[in-house]
Amino acid sequence: MATVKYSAEQLKTFCEDAFFGFGFTREEAEQITDVLLLADLYGIASHGTQRLVRYHKAIEKGSVRVDARPEVVFETPVSAVIDGHSGMGQIISAYAMNMAIDKAKQSGMAFVTVRNSNHFGIAGYYTKMAVDAGLMGICTTNSQSIMVHTGSCQPILGSNPIAFAMPADPIPFWFDAATTVVPRGKLEVYHKADKALSDGWCVGADGNVSTDACEVLECIDGKEHVGGILPVGGASTEFGSHKGYGFSMMCELFSSITSSGATSNHHVRGKGVGAGTCHSFIAIDPKIFGDAEEIKAHLSTILQELRDAKRADENVPILTHGEKEAASYKEKMENGIDVDISTVSEMMAICDYLGMDSEKYLGKVDVSGARTRDYDSIYGGTNTTH
Repeated sequence: MATVKYSAEQLKTFCEDAFFGFGFTREEAEQITDVLLLADLYGIASHGTQRLVRYHKAIEKGSVRVDARPEVVFETPVSAVIDGHSGMGQIISAYAMNMAIDKAKQSGMAFVTVRNSNHFGIAGYYTKMAVDAGLMGICTTNSQSIMVHTGSCQPILGSNPIAFAMPADPIPFWFDAATTVVPRGKLEVYHKADKALSDGWCVGADGNVSTDACEVLECIDGKEHVGGILPVGGASTEFGSHKGYGFSMMCELFSSITSSGATSNHHVRGKGVGAGTCHSFIAIDPKIFGDAEEIKAHLSTILQELRDAKRADENVPILTHGEKEAASYKEKMENGIDVDISTVSEMMAICDYLGMDSEKYLGKVDVSGARTRDYDSIYGGTNTTH
């Protein structure tokens, strides 16, 4: 897999200028970029800069409205429902979690739900916002229907990730995972790398296991809409597929049902309409359970006990959730981020679209070996403005 290494600052400058070029304010461009860059720094390539082409096409075709602003349509001291009006998911979601944090600091806990949004990046970004404010954070979202749930070959539910974070020492507990075996973005990463999927991740249009990323992506985006990604637990209840299926439904309940928004199978794309994505953001102040520092120390103790457990392989350390990401962040801030050559090619196309000097931002790169997909056909419609 050919990659190009960029510093975090290089990617930050490119993304901020690109989103500003799409019509977002500087503050909005910085917020969107902050979410994408954290994913890359945490080693979650599926949700970092490789998503740029999808955002580009969604904005170009009108499924993301650059001028949209989140609107609170229902509110209590401990809750709110926000209509995103097909805006950019990162902007809407940061607004929603900030509201949840503010309410939780006043009332002890808060639950804010969102409808009519778009893809918002990694769910864990928003739980990190809560932890940075000294709170516990929970975040869920639904997504385009890509999960072939237990007993089905037709996807109805999405990858529907859930994230949870809580203050601890030396690093916070930070968990963020899709309820499918892998997220859609990982299929895109494998497609670009011309790499076969692992057995047990996906099924094709015939309902049989497929290791061809392009085939499965075509299944997900095609008109037939048969085939997709398996739930956590795989294809059989013997290994717990019903559990991943149930977790996905829990995220659906927290996101689309509570907000009266579109369920995963009713998300839409195309000119003038948004994806209809729904999210939820929960903030909890540990103080409502007693001494916050004692609770933090209690969590820190069990996390250390997990690390100190007898190892299956003495040469392989036991990690707690968030450690791998923290180590990745440190390493990539020091040594740079590897970006797939196909993603670089897509970034160059964005430069051409916006009239940006690609060599200034990305250097002189040979992208002749890049692999891309026809995102115009996926999103449909035409829009001559940006």
